[in-house]
Amino acid sequence: MAAWIACNVLAGVIAYLIGSIPTGYWMGKLHGIDIREHGSKSIGATNVLRTLGAAPALATLSIDLLKGIASVVLARSLLSLPAVTATKPAIIDISIWLPWAILGAALLAILGHSRSIFIGFSGGKSAATGLGVLLAVSWQVGLGTAICFLVVLAVSRIVSLSSIVAAIVAVVLMLALHQPIAFSMMTIIGAAYVVVRHLANVRRLFAGTEPQIGQPEMGP
Repeated sequence: MAAWIACNVLAGVIAYLIGSIPTGYWMGKLHGIDIREHGSKSIGATNVLRTLGAAPALATLSIDLLKGIASVVLARSLLSLPAVTATKPAIIDISIWLPWAILGAALLAILGHSRSIFIGFSGGKSAATGLGVLLAVSWQVGLGTAICFLVVLAVSRIVSLSSIVAAIVAVVLMLALHQPIAFSMMTIIGAAYVVVRHLANVRRLFAGTEPQIGQPEMGP
């Protein structure tokens, strides 16, 4: 029992540490700046785009996506190992428990991106890492969410609006496709967290001051 619990805790810790990798911050350091002192002060790909350009932003976005995917894949792989499952209590059905364990790891990865232990528990807004998580737990939901994001972005050219709409659509898709309840709960919690992280952007959207791609940050 103790070994089983320890493996679940380890999966969560690994997911958090992967999520905590401050891609945008390190990208800024490679270019001789602290990205947190420029633009929106975020370490996300959008601020990297405004501050450093397209190539660093694409690299940041790709790595942040991979962080979410890797966190889920590693958690699922670790907790599915025969040596691990053999230590679980007999009353636990691995097919029922595993999605809940993955939920915990996924949420910790999302939390890690926005509360990175490597940069004083600050970070980005978790949209890209959250999308990576979705792609790993349900590629259909992840793909649908990505398409929604791109469509809204093409029409509005506002990344924050695209992220918020995509987060809401992810919940709808997860429920519509009858995914495991643990994954549905993960998506609801993750979407709410992404929206909360974008509250400043929401205020600017209502005020009409939220910048489009290519425009400088216009306010706090």
